[in-house]
Amino acid sequence: MLKKRWNIREIENNYLVTDLADSLSISEVLARLLVLRNIYNFEQAKNFFRPSLDHLHDPFLMDGMESATYRVIKALTENQLICIYGDYDVDGTCSTALLYLFLKELDANVEFYIPKRLTEGYGISKAAIDYVKNNGTSLLISVDCGITAIEEADYVNELGMDLIICDHHQPKEEIPRALAVLDPLKPNCNYPFKYLSGAGVAFKLAQGISERIGKRELPLKFLDLVALAEAADIVPLVDENRVLVKEGLSSINSKPRPGVEALMTSSRNKVGSLTSGQIVFTIAPRINAVGRLGDAERAVKLLISNDKIEAEGLAKILESENYERRKIDEDTFDDALEIVENSLDLTEEAAIILHQEKWHPGVIGIVASRLVEKYYRPTIMLTTVDGIAKGSARSISNFNIYEALKKCQDLLIHFGGHEAAAGLAVEVEKLDEFKFKFNQIVKESISEEDMLPEIHIDSKLKFSEITSRFLRIMDQFAPFGPGNMRPVFLSEDVEIINTPRIVGTNHLVLNFRQQNSDKVFDAIGFNMGEYFDTVSKFRPIVDIVYNIDYSARDGRTFPQLKLKDLKIKENI
Repeated sequence: MLKKRWNIREIENNYLVTDLADSLSISEVLARLLVLRNIYNFEQAKNFFRPSLDHLHDPFLMDGMESATYRVIKALTENQLICIYGDYDVDGTCSTALLYLFLKELDANVEFYIPKRLTEGYGISKAAIDYVKNNGTSLLISVDCGITAIEEADYVNELGMDLIICDHHQPKEEIPRALAVLDPLKPNCNYPFKYLSGAGVAFKLAQGISERIGKRELPLKFLDLVALAEAADIVPLVDENRVLVKEGLSSINSKPRPGVEALMTSSRNKVGSLTSGQIVFTIAPRINAVGRLGDAERAVKLLISNDKIEAEGLAKILESENYERRKIDEDTFDDALEIVENSLDLTEEAAIILHQEKWHPGVIGIVASRLVEKYYRPTIMLTTVDGIAKGSARSISNFNIYEALKKCQDLLIHFGGHEAAAGLAVEVEKLDEFKFKFNQIVKESISEEDMLPEIHIDSKLKFSEITSRFLRIMDQFAPFGPGNMRPVFLSEDVEIINTPRIVGTNHLVLNFRQQNSDKVFDAIGFNMGEYFDTVSKFRPIVDIVYNIDYSARDGRTFPQLKLKDLKIKENI
């Protein structure tokens, strides 16, 4: 395993912690967790622990909303054909399903279109525009894409259709000439929250339409789809997103729609206890798989299905595609590892940039993320599509990969994304030049220390402080995600009791007791099997960094420590 840096997060004024602990009658550890989330008083804590739909922002604060709602209502009134044009990932398919179902509730004449990843690529294409025009479309609404579709928007206008863009990605200098562009990141857009997902923006459009026609409650029926999208798209779960995801999860856990229930069954999740983390690790890969390997339209059909039997059949297709995706993923990862270990000098190369003609374009983004996890370097994986090197870029925490690609744009055919992940295309003949330039940018931008993964620790914690009340309150911090990650704790001078063991492929299972405490906790360290021989033979005293989660056993639920790292304190 890579050596990791431990960093305890600092609070400038500790009196904020003691004051908040007193006003809420909670422990200082819990108060510290709140202060680290910029919560300093009783009212802010109340809003955090009780997120409410009343906290949602007015959709008409978003630039372009007036024009967009007016045009959709006109299409509804005149029975014009509306086409929802989505992306092929979870956010895109959920956005598409959301608007489609919402407009169907209003008796709209509506269809949807999802481009095929392998043949059409990302975003709006002229071929797709021709297709929807020939189908009789009057109004095209893009969701989770379109903010960089300058030429395509002009082409829509030329063909006499109207275009509304609902996107959440970073715009470039020029904004498409659409009838309305809804994107909180757009210059001069005064919408107060900038981190919605594509489904979040689609939801705001549905809200705006509903307010204008006197059906304000209608969009709330689709919060489950917003929750799936926002959790899967790794947007910050703060402010409006926290409300949307919490309410959406509540909807899923009380009465999931047939497609979502079928997905939960196939991914072995129980109705009533689905979390944002389970969406990320079990639901999202199954939805993404059909887009990665074939046609994501099947995911939309699953999400909009109102028939249990049909939904179960579609969920089986997603399950099968996900199984196939995992096999391709593993083969590609093995290939990539061999190249890195045998052909790259990581003492010289600051970034990992790999290209193989036959790699499957649907999995290289996943493999790039796995390489970042293993080597902690900015990583780009490329394959060849129609003679062009196309692929995915993934970054580390202290490096903005979008800005780095922007500095290389003279060598790129196109690129897009954000600071942590991006897509790009480059001519094969320019690959070597691009690799050299990108590596130079990385070397100039980050230090050797930046290439060590950093664990941000929220607080030290004694086992004696982990009470049932402590856990109850901590559970109310959910849903967890970026901006509100599951708290990370450091416990010192911990002894290993009972015999450690390995489960699964390489997961370390132990029992810990802290010195001067009688409390014993189960712990699991995923992919930490390399510690097994040492902790089994010597039973050293250790410091541990971990999250607190839960494990089910014999029909009961127990707190379990999920290890992130450990440091051996004794000389052995």
